[in-house]
Amino acid sequence: MEELWPPPSREVADAIRSLCQRLLTETDALIDAFAEPSRVAQNDPALLADASLVEEDRELNRSDLVQWLTANVQQPGRRVEPYVGPRTTAYIHDLVSRGIEPDFAVAWRVALGIGWRRWLEECVAHCADPDLLVGVLDVSGKSLVQYALDSVAALREAGFAAAMGNPDAEGITLIQLIASGAPMAEDLAEGRLRYRMGRWHVGLVLWVDDPQQADALDEAIPAVRSAAGGRSALVARASATSRWIWLSGEVVPDLHHVEKALATTDRVRVAVGRPGRGLEGFRSSHQDALAAQALVIRLGSDRRFTAYADVELIDALTKDRAGARRFVVNTLGPLAEADTALRQALLTYVQCGFNTTRAAAHLYAHRNTVERRVSRANELSAVKVEDNPTHVAAALLLLDLAPDIAAPDPG
Repeated sequence: MEELWPPPSREVADAIRSLCQRLLTETDALIDAFAEPSRVAQNDPALLADASLVEEDRELNRSDLVQWLTANVQQPGRRVEPYVGPRTTAYIHDLVSRGIEPDFAVAWRVALGIGWRRWLEECVAHCADPDLLVGVLDVSGKSLVQYALDSVAALREAGFAAAMGNPDAEGITLIQLIASGAPMAEDLAEGRLRYRMGRWHVGLVLWVDDPQQADALDEAIPAVRSAAGGRSALVARASATSRWIWLSGEVVPDLHHVEKALATTDRVRVAVGRPGRGLEGFRSSHQDALAAQALVIRLGSDRRFTAYADVELIDALTKDRAGARRFVVNTLGPLAEADTALRQALLTYVQCGFNTTRAAAHLYAHRNTVERRVSRANELSAVKVEDNPTHVAAALLLLDLAPDIAAPDPG
């Protein structure tokens, strides 16, 4: 790339190298600081609603940050060439396929503002000589701004390339329109997608955490079709790491066999929406599944199969993680850190309508054992189950989904 400013002095170069080496050790904290604000600033509902795309957007932020810091360790203060690797290319392809057009310039402007302030703090803390500080800020400022301009241009070029001859674009764009609530005639949707709308639907989101495991998604789809017992199925490639599936029938699809089939893999994760009928049911079940996926990722849960109907209350409680932690701790008290078997016994007891015999059957335990565990759990709980069973059950469900939610806040 053409160099647009003179190289820095040796002292300035050494200072920039040292600063970048230090910041490379705290990339997670830096990404936490600017990834979400820059994403929210783009104000694209389709991007914000899809947890798989959010994860890829975060990875793009990581790639950009590491690229600039690493390049400035190797050649301090020089112009940095953006890195658009295979993962970034796949992400851009997914956005184009779904008609999502993020404003990368806005995202970069927000990220650059937050990142520059952190860079200033680091420079002031470690450059005691005023002349050295001015030199570092002068050169690094030019490098950062130019890197932002070059990166936006590179992402736009990748978008243009992805838009050329994309055979998947029409179908996934139509699905995106339906899912986002755009007015759509049922017969038009059926004709374009070759999928009947006037039936019961259940939406599923299948995803993997690692793009290197994406082949597992395509292996799982035939298993879903087979386990669905011949029901009509619509499958869409939502991103490099996720697939959207709808199953439909004249009666509400039973997903018991689907869950059993997918339990054989430890790589694919599944979120399921509540059943719905017609075009609106197609849309709402999908939105439920997306919300369940976002919940699992937000909480860092390792759960493999999540039905939104089971976690809807938890979703509402955990929009703010700090508030969710307070709710669990204040509700359960010492029980939050007690033996898992105690919490499971109390939760099952409540879910079984306070029937010890049914709870014992669900837990495959003796009735007396369940009674002892329930009694002990209730003694430990700050809120007693007889006083507020709804709060106790919600806190227990939340802790079951995210076992570390009650851990002390590092901040």
